[in-house]
Amino acid sequence: MRTEIVASLVAVTLSIAVGVFETGPHAQMLSERWSGTWATALVGRPQNPPVPGPPGPAPFMRNACPAPPAPSTPAPAPPAGTTFGPAPFLHFTNQTLRQIVRTSVGGSRLRVVLSNTFGAAPLTIGAAHIALRDKEDAIHTTRGSALTFSGRPSVTIPAYAIVYSDPVSLAAPALADLAIDLYLPGTTNTSAPLTMHGSSFQTNYISETGNHAGLPKLPTVATTRSWFVVSRVEINGSDTAGVIVAFGDSITDGAASTPDTNSRWPDVLARRLLTAPTPVKIGMLNAGIGGNRVLGEGTYGSGINALARFEMDALNHPGVTHVIVMEGINDIGNARQNPIPTAEDLIAAHKQLITRAHARGVKIIGATLTPFWGAGYYTDAGEAKRQALNEWIRTGKAYDGVIDFDQATRDPSDPKKFLAEYDSCDHLHPSDAGYTAMGNAVELALFK
Repeated sequence: MRTEIVASLVAVTLSIAVGVFETGPHAQMLSERWSGTWATALVGRPQNPPVPGPPGPAPFMRNACPAPPAPSTPAPAPPAGTTFGPAPFLHFTNQTLRQIVRTSVGGSRLRVVLSNTFGAAPLTIGAAHIALRDKEDAIHTTRGSALTFSGRPSVTIPAYAIVYSDPVSLAAPALADLAIDLYLPGTTNTSAPLTMHGSSFQTNYISETGNHAGLPKLPTVATTRSWFVVSRVEINGSDTAGVIVAFGDSITDGAASTPDTNSRWPDVLARRLLTAPTPVKIGMLNAGIGGNRVLGEGTYGSGINALARFEMDALNHPGVTHVIVMEGINDIGNARQNPIPTAEDLIAAHKQLITRAHARGVKIIGATLTPFWGAGYYTDAGEAKRQALNEWIRTGKAYDGVIDFDQATRDPSDPKKFLAEYDSCDHLHPSDAGYTAMGNAVELALFK
């Protein structure tokens, strides 16, 4: 009898505790389902620009490509005695950045992730704000909100850390431009590396001195086509089907696409998914980094190798359900005639990415490498590796699905080359038309 009474009291106590838990603030946190609507892959920019090495070989330029326009006026001669070196990096001191990002899926509540992942010293954000962009450096004043961090209007991000903003109620449509304002009261001209993404293909705005976060129009003194500190924007919504991460190099990043037009192939795919007759409400995140390699390391702007960054840039995004991998052309091209890495080395690395995605319950889709005949680092030995890797992606049955970007962009009469209209004229990166062809080549059924 005593045992039954004790058991009943325990059951009642647990039910009360659970009831309190389910109706308190923790229950709201547990019921929230966050997923990415925009993200970028970040690198650590050193404070001193590296001395450039000797220029590599120029593209063959055997395709019919337009000649660059001649300057209207010649550049003035430098003063006598001028010495040349790497151009200084852009720095910010007591200024506000207004950075433009594009949603994929929409939502009514947002939060922003800021990153000091590669910074060796704390970084202070004096104020932050998010709003729908009107045009250029202007925002919609009635459709924005200040951002706080654990209830505070400012935050100091420790070295190598990230911070989440508190959620804000802001109706953000799908495929809309958001403006994220960050006021940096200190200076980035320190000894610590700066966390950023170098090739945004998006104009972002830098203010005159002072905190101008949330102003209807930023008092702009300069622009940049890089993103700094911003890492991801998340939306809260139970009707989102998941998140796709496009994981790759400059061809995923959108190199040679027209700035401010969202013409990268992941942009094309996002529009197709959301505007299909039966829309697929799934987030689309771009984790491409120009120059990135699967196994090796390039310059600082190329990021760490794909195996090293796969967790951070692909698998750790909340809500991720699919990863599309298009990586390896920089390993192949930079090897020139060197037999290492072999195609087998790259295939083994791809298998590692597949194993890691499956361990997290994420579907992973392989994308074939596009042609590069005529590019500065093209060799016949490299072409043989590209063909071998592509054949394995198509037929190896290791990936959960295949997207044949090679077939979508190559010249049928000479398959080692881009179709002329899809060539940006460096023979490595597609034109806007080429990126459109890539985005249109993806079967939407892969994500249904």
